[in-house]
Amino acid sequence: METKSPIVRITNLYKSYRRGSQIIPVLQDINLDIADGEFLALMGPSGSGKSTLLNLIAGIDKADSGSISVGGVEIIGLSETELAKWRSSNVGFIFQFYNLIPVLTAFENVELPLLLTGLSRRERKEHVKMALRIVNLADRMDHYPSQLSGGQQQRVAIARAVVTDPALLVADEPTGDLDRVSAKEVLDLMERLVHDLGKTIIMVTHDPRAAEMAHIIKHLDKGVLNADTQASR
Repeated sequence: METKSPIVRITNLYKSYRRGSQIIPVLQDINLDIADGEFLALMGPSGSGKSTLLNLIAGIDKADSGSISVGGVEIIGLSETELAKWRSSNVGFIFQFYNLIPVLTAFENVELPLLLTGLSRRERKEHVKMALRIVNLADRMDHYPSQLSGGQQQRVAIARAVVTDPALLVADEPTGDLDRVSAKEVLDLMERLVHDLGKTIIMVTHDPRAAEMAHIIKHLDKGVLNADTQASR
C-alpha cells in the first residue's frame, strides 16, 4: 500500500525574536510530520513556543530558517500577498475567544471568509447553511454573538473555520474560555471533523482533558519538541 505524504512537514525550523539588542530563541531545530487526517495536540508550559509554532504552520508568522511544507506547498518562501491567498483557502482558524464580530449574526460571521472568494451570493448562502448544520446551529443563524452561549459562539467560530472547506484547522486554546460541558461539546465536534470530514487539526492546549481527545500529543519545552505521547482515549 502506498504511504501518503504528510500534510504538514517541518524540517530544521528555527524561530527567534529580537528584544532590543538581544536575540531570544523561541523554536530550535523543530522537525515534525503531521499525517493527513491527524488530530494533534501541542502542549507545554507558557513561553514554550506552542502558539508560535502554530502561527508558523498557519502562515501568519515567518521563521528564521528551515522548511514548512503544507499540502505540498513550501510556505516559507511565499510573499505576504501569496500567503494571504494561500491561508484563505487552505487553513481554518479557531481561537480561544472566538473572534466573532458582535454586530454580525452567526450567519454573517460564518460568511465572512467567503466574501474573499468568487462564489455567488446564493452559493455563499448554501455553504454557510451547510457549515452551521455541521456544528448543529442552523437554528441560530440569525442570532448575534451576545444571544449565544460561549459554547455556541465557539461552534459558530468553528463553522466559520470550515466554511471554505480547508484541509487544515489550527486551534489555539479552543476550550480555554469554556466550562467543562461546553468544552466537551466543542472537542467532540472537532473529533467529528477529523473522523467524518477528514480534516487535519493542530490544537494548542494547556488542558490535559482536551489533549486526550487528540490522536497524538506533542510536548514543547523551551522551544524543543519532545517525543510523542499517544492519547489514551
